[in-house]
Amino acid sequence: METKQRGHPVTPSPRRPVIFLIGYRGTGKTTVARLLAERLGWDWVDADELLEARYGKSIRQMFDEEGEAGFREKEAAILKELCQRRQCVIATGGGVVLRPDNREMLRASGCVAWLTADAATIWQRLQRDGTTLERRPPLTVGGLGEIEELLQQREPLYRGCADWIIDTARRTPEEVAGAILERARVSYG
Repeated sequence: METKQRGHPVTPSPRRPVIFLIGYRGTGKTTVARLLAERLGWDWVDADELLEARYGKSIRQMFDEEGEAGFREKEAAILKELCQRRQCVIATGGGVVLRPDNREMLRASGCVAWLTADAATIWQRLQRDGTTLERRPPLTVGGLGEIEELLQQREPLYRGCADWIIDTARRTPEEVAGAILERARVSYG
């Protein structure tokens, strides 16, 4: 349940008060984005939902038809667009941090909250999420093992972007939104 802050001072752009939520799928980014935006009186966007609406396909279809590289190109274009928003909470896709340019855009455009959870919690959440199978690409090597492997690979990328690290495993979405809100008030006044 620990909440951490990155070692260097948070210096969000005063022109663009934006909060990005990053983290593996199943950590609560979309739900928390909605709740946090309501509390701040800001807009919110789920980047994956915007991507699907823009291209008229599920993420799974994009992966199937264009491969990961094609999908990541579209994801980067959507992120670039979203970085221009003001007073907005943005739930990003779990793999947005894989590209160095995306990580730079996130850091330069607002505050970044990394929502974490242990692999077992994520696995349980994904099993309960009916949209996972139809909208997301399948886990390739299988279940919990793949989640553990990807979390280990992505951890330094998430950490390198994060202004705030918030463990969601034993918190309600409301509690997570509240923890981010406290930090946003310090950063944005």
